[in-house]
Amino acid sequence: MTKMLQRSLTAGLLVAASILQGCVNATVDEMTFLEPTEGIGDASVVIMGRRHAPDYETEFDFIECIGDHIRRGDNSISVLHELEFINMMYPWFEPRTAPLRTDDIDKLLAQQRVADRFEELKLEYMIWIDGSTIETNSSGSMTCGVGPGGAGCFGFGTWGNASDYEATIWDFTDEIEVGRISANTSGQSYMPAVVVPIPIIAPVQGTACDSLGDQLLKYLSAKM
Repeated sequence: MTKMLQRSLTAGLLVAASILQGCVNATVDEMTFLEPTEGIGDASVVIMGRRHAPDYETEFDFIECIGDHIRRGDNSISVLHELEFINMMYPWFEPRTAPLRTDDIDKLLAQQRVADRFEELKLEYMIWIDGSTIETNSSGSMTCGVGPGGAGCFGFGTWGNASDYEATIWDFTDEIEVGRISANTSGQSYMPAVVVPIPIIAPVQGTACDSLGDQLLKYLSAKM
């Protein structure tokens, strides 16, 4: 293969990759029990990942993604950072001690230090995110080598990902669960290679983040 042909093929793949993304399917379900009428005002909210399951942990970067989505959508909403909150409230929100049900809120607030800190933070809502993103399948092959004309890779690979997350909204003022939102997304990514591997990534986790973030914004924001 001549260098000119190599450059042409590489340029063509770069153009294709710039306009193509792997296909993503998304489903969002919402069940709201009690809606605020004017947003959360000057109160704050913390978004936490559930990490008590034996076979997976909700990713820290996914929790941060949802928080950033809400902050961008309404910068008046005070979203506490998860790791800072966990460290601040140690040991009450470690995986082994974190409350699993709204019935546990009374026990939690019976700890004077916890109650005082919640009041200081003006914490009104806690949103638990439970779920993860997994790889569902993969196929194809690719070989790379170095020859007289230079280095290159040839082949084709594909893999699937699926995200399954549920957000549970707790109201600490009334000590009740006020809503649940779930987002299920799946997609297929591709990696064609003619000299240069060009990934065409399906934004499965990003779509799940945007889907949950949009629904939580509708619940929390007075602007929506």
